[in-house]
Amino acid sequence: MITREDIERTAKGKEKPLLTEPSPSFGTLQSATGRWEEPGEKSARQVWMRETIAAAMARSKREIPHYYLSTTIDMGSAIAWLVAENVKRSVSDRLLYGVLLLKAVALVLREVSELNSLWKEKQSIQSQAIHVGVAISLRGGGLVAPALHDTDKQNLNDLMRNFRGLVKRARGGALRASELSDPTITVTSLGEQGVESTFAVIYPPQTAIVGFGKIVERPWLVNGQVVARPVITATLSADHRATDGHRGGLFLSAVERLLQEPSKL
Repeated sequence: MITREDIERTAKGKEKPLLTEPSPSFGTLQSATGRWEEPGEKSARQVWMRETIAAAMARSKREIPHYYLSTTIDMGSAIAWLVAENVKRSVSDRLLYGVLLLKAVALVLREVSELNSLWKEKQSIQSQAIHVGVAISLRGGGLVAPALHDTDKQNLNDLMRNFRGLVKRARGGALRASELSDPTITVTSLGEQGVESTFAVIYPPQTAIVGFGKIVERPWLVNGQVVARPVITATLSADHRATDGHRGGLFLSAVERLLQEPSKL
């Protein structure tokens, strides 16, 4: 996503054009060092971030018994509603389909609450609050997954505004400590990189991570007829110590159900 703020900063010469690099689905971030690293150059922060990610992911794959599920969701209703809704809005107030995915995940966690938990002291501890972490790639490499606090309680307008603010603070290296420490589940998307599905690694002590691929047109059976429909692949990586495949399957089915009625999000 390229915003007006990005263009204005580029026009002032404060950073190189964002078109030199593809943007991730939930926003593109400048290196938190505050400057643009040239190709091949690694800052101390980049080295530290890779070491931190390596330690967390190695621990995750070593200690967490992952199980993986996926489903394909018809996004026709969601996209049609989004187009009609955005026609009524100014460009700066338009919604991204990503906020529909975030809100759907957050609402379903009320139903399948064991996926909204942390593994601590050899037990799964369910969180009363739903703070969805959003995986955001950093321009210089690595990623962060800060929390959108109380995601389930926010309407789509607030969620879109707070999401933009989260990206802006991440770009400026100004994320709050609570935003980095509070996620109770993470959502990641590589759709804008052309990836159709992603089976992500859980970030401990969380017990689940949800992935979304790109929206593609596929033959789909509707009322006995084969038609072209926009579909997206949703995946779940979950901790088998905290949940099982049955509950994970119910989670993905509920996400699909909610996305068929986007006006209720």
